Amino acid sequence: MCDHKNIYLPHLATIEEIVDETPDIRTFRLVFQDERVREHFTFRAGQFAEYSAFGAGEATFCIASAPTRQGYIECCFRAVGRVTEALRSLETGDTIGVRGPYGNSFPVEEFFGKNLVFVAGGIALPPLRTLIWQCLDWREKFGDITIVYGARTEADLVYKRELREWEERSDVRLVKTVDPGGNSPSWDGQVGFVPTVLEQAAPAADNTIALVCGPPVMIKFTLPVLEKLGFADTAIYTTLENRMKCGLGKCGRCNVGNVYVCKDGPVFTAAQVKAMPQEF
Repeated sequence: MCDHKNIYLPHLATIEEIVDETPDIRTFRLVFQDERVREHFTFRAGQFAEYSAFGAGEATFCIASAPTRQGYIECCFRAVGRVTEALRSLETGDTIGVRGPYGNSFPVEEFFGKNLVFVAGGIALPPLRTLIWQCLDWREKFGDITIVYGARTEADLVYKRELREWEERSDVRLVKTVDPGGNSPSWDGQVGFVPTVLEQAAPAADNTIALVCGPPVMIKFTLPVLEKLGFADTAIYTTLENRMKCGLGKCGRCNVGNVYVCKDGPVFTAAQVKAMPQEF
């Protein structure tokens, strides 16, 4: 929902809560200051927004909270540049701008009655977290749910509190892993790269949807593993959030061939990704 006449004018939102996920990754919980926007803002899992630090510019992230959780939205970001450093300098109670939601979404209704396997690496868990929580809030609509999540080290895992919660649930199977050398003596998860661990932990492909998000190299090596396990390209979904810029398809920076990621995506099936030019 974005009812401004000026498509570039953001809604104002207050930072209600800040969580430091890792030394350089932070989560904001945001509450819209306009009561009407707060009550009527809607989005679908997989959509994204533009978040602005006034005087510094905008940055593009997914909406990381679930559409089933209303009254607020959340975003998660790494401080790597001018805008994200400016966002990181803000404190609870400060104001930022939010423009969106934009893009397409995961077709969650098409997943009803199916098993789900989520595969994520590092900071790429947030784009799947929105869908994970929606599916857990609608738990009776799905079959088995498996989450395979890894990072370089234990310290690089985001949403550590939620990982513990998912681990304790009887209706979810969480498989967490860190790269070789990234574990401490007390680590209780797997040790290995996400694609390797996935090959050992993935459920049967029959009646199962795979949802993948991670660094490009992780996706590159994960798709062949899923294919080997029997997953059809049309049963594998990923999100190309890192390709987006203006959010409206006007700047041209997100295009891959004739595909504009911010308008045609960011959610694509593996079949659609494979049809894109080799530059991707």
